[in-house]
This record gives sequence, structure tokens and C-alpha cells, in this order.
Amino acid sequence: MSASAAPSRARSAILSRLRAAAPVALAAPDVAAHYAEGEAFPHTGQRERFIAQARGWRAEVVETDANGWPAALAAVLAAKGVQRLMAGRDTSIAAALQANDLGAALDWYDAPIETLKPVLFDTIDAGITTTLGGIAETGSLILWPDAREPRTLSLLPPLHIAVLREETLQPTLHAAMRQQDWAAGLPTNALLVTGPSKTADIQRLLVYGAHGPRELVILLLRAEPAA
Repeated sequence: MSASAAPSRARSAILSRLRAAAPVALAAPDVAAHYAEGEAFPHTGQRERFIAQARGWRAEVVETDANGWPAALAAVLAAKGVQRLMAGRDTSIAAALQANDLGAALDWYDAPIETLKPVLFDTIDAGITTTLGGIAETGSLILWPDAREPRTLSLLPPLHIAVLREETLQPTLHAAMRQQDWAAGLPTNALLVTGPSKTADIQRLLVYGAHGPRELVILLLRAEPAA
């Protein structure tokens, strides 16, 4: 018998046993049941849990409301020494930004990135964006970049300010994907932002702002009380 015959016969024997095993298809896992325990904490506690988690990742959370957030924003800009703020046009916050005295110059992200790149890198102190929601379990923001609010608006300025509405908080990522029906259509770049940009080298020296904004401020708009 040749040297190659034994491995060939062994291979055939293995394949024969596999074919004869008649494997049974496994039932699809119950994904909702798997995540149910993590989503069991009360909906009323989501704001407190989100704030605690976000602050644990060194994000600043400023609680305000739908009417008071422009004033809260102005206070943040003053405290941070922001001279120029950039925002996207035609967003849910654009009219309020334009109508209020923020104490800083307001620039619009309304030109191609090739045109705006020098401005974003050299003169813009902060970028402000809306959010699709937040995840209480991890203190993460859900960003849904589009042509009005491209990813660079929250990535390039050293300070990212995010406007988050309490009613969009979800207990977990799974709950957010289900409740917001992500399967119906995702953007090219859906984002989960957990704290400011941070990285560490081999010596475990933590550095903020190496790959994105070094500061993150969340304006958390409390939900209106039920009538």
C-alpha cells in the first residue's frame, strides 16, 4: 500500500461517519429572551443609569429641557472658552441655534469636506450634533451621520457637544436596534460613542483626543412630564 493510501482511506472513513450521522438542525436562539434580563431594569431609571455610565467614561452630562437647552449650551461654551461652534443645517436643533445668542460664532457645515477641512482643523473649537438615542447600559450615544451632520462634525473638533432627548434612551443596544428598527435601513456609518476619544500605549498611559474629540458634553433634554 502506498504512503498516500492510508490518509486517503482515513479521510473517506471520517467523511462517511459524518454523512451517516444525520445531523439535526438546531433551533434558532431566542434573542429577545437572551437580552431580557439586561433590559429588565425600570424604564424610569434609565436616565440615572445613563448619566452614571456616561460620566464614568469621562463624558460631561448637563441636564436641561427642551426650552432651556440653548441657555445650557451657551453656559457650556462660555465655560470651555469656545469661540467658534459648527453645526449642521436643516436639523432639529438648527433653528434654536440660530435664534439664540450663544456667545460664540456659529458656523454651518454646508460645504464639501475639502473646503471645510482647514476650518475644522484650525479654527472650529466645538461641533454640535443631534443623536438618534442613548444606551443606558453603557452610557453610549447613537449617532446617525448623514449629509446634514457628517461624521467629521463630531470627530474633528476638539469638543463634541451632543443633544440627547431622554425619550430616546434605550436600556441596551439590542433594545435600541429593535425599537428603532435598524434592520429597515442603516447609514453607511452608524456610530456608538462612549465618552471622548481615548487611547493608551504599551505603558498604559491613557491619552484623550488622539483619534477624535478630547471632550464630550451631552446636553440631556429631560422628557416632558405626562399630562
